[in-house]
Amino acid sequence: MKILKWIGIVLGGIVLVLISVVTILFFISKQHENQVYHIDVPPLQIDYNSEELLQTGRHVATIRACVECHGDNLGGKIFIEDPVVGMLIATNLTDGPGGIGRDYSDEDFIRAIRHGVRKDGKSVIFMPSHEYNLIDSKDMAALIAYIRSKDPVDSRHLPKTKIALPFRAMYILGGGEIHLFPARLIDHSVSIPEPVAERSPRELGAYVATTCIGCHGDNYGGGPIPGVPPHWPQASNITTGGALADYSEESFFTTMRTGITPDGREMNPEFMPWSVFGFMTDEELSGLFDYLRSLPPRETGSR
Repeated sequence: MKILKWIGIVLGGIVLVLISVVTILFFISKQHENQVYHIDVPPLQIDYNSEELLQTGRHVATIRACVECHGDNLGGKIFIEDPVVGMLIATNLTDGPGGIGRDYSDEDFIRAIRHGVRKDGKSVIFMPSHEYNLIDSKDMAALIAYIRSKDPVDSRHLPKTKIALPFRAMYILGGGEIHLFPARLIDHSVSIPEPVAERSPRELGAYVATTCIGCHGDNYGGGPIPGVPPHWPQASNITTGGALADYSEESFFTTMRTGITPDGREMNPEFMPWSVFGFMTDEELSGLFDYLRSLPPRETGSR
């Protein structure tokens, strides 16, 4: 009986320790969530009536995968619903009911897109603003003009974002791997880049390749993707140390525009949104291929 008593005490102690640890992790994550940032951004000159600017904005919103999360109408939607992660909602960017378009100034949009900071000064949630921080001022102006051009969408039916406790714990224990609160990952002192009059193909590839970092990693070596639901597959190694070794430029174009790999596999657009990346121009895809081929071969899973 004494043994059973001691077993009960030990188990009870373990439970108390676990509860304490989870509670601490929860409150640390809440501190990160509620941290307020004060960021001044310079205004941009935006010609909302320029058809060329609107077309550029539509292109940026597509190839930077804004439409993948916020929807083609930018009206917002549920983009992750999982018991481990929670329910993550992409914001309605229009000025319809439930949207932020009416309340956000252009500077507020810049803050959210490239700094990951909402109008209330707190971090956006799980938005890849750290990837968008390098978007130049011309493309940023075009993107905002395009957002402003969209018809109002009523999104009052959408639920609120809810971050599940396991995801909060994973975020803290992951040491910053998960971009749950991306404002913490960004150097807010970096000014918005000025547009480059004429980029070389490789420079153009490097510019668009920042959108690949979220899944494939800073070195593009692929591996488990931080923060996605458990059923998601690992991201591919897109250096010559991995999948790219088997690609010609022609087959790269084909894969990015049809979702069919050189060995005949069909990529699942839920995990690899080739359907939006395929809208890159020939110059962008060629530059991206050239840039990725120029990188040192990485070990698969080394993201």
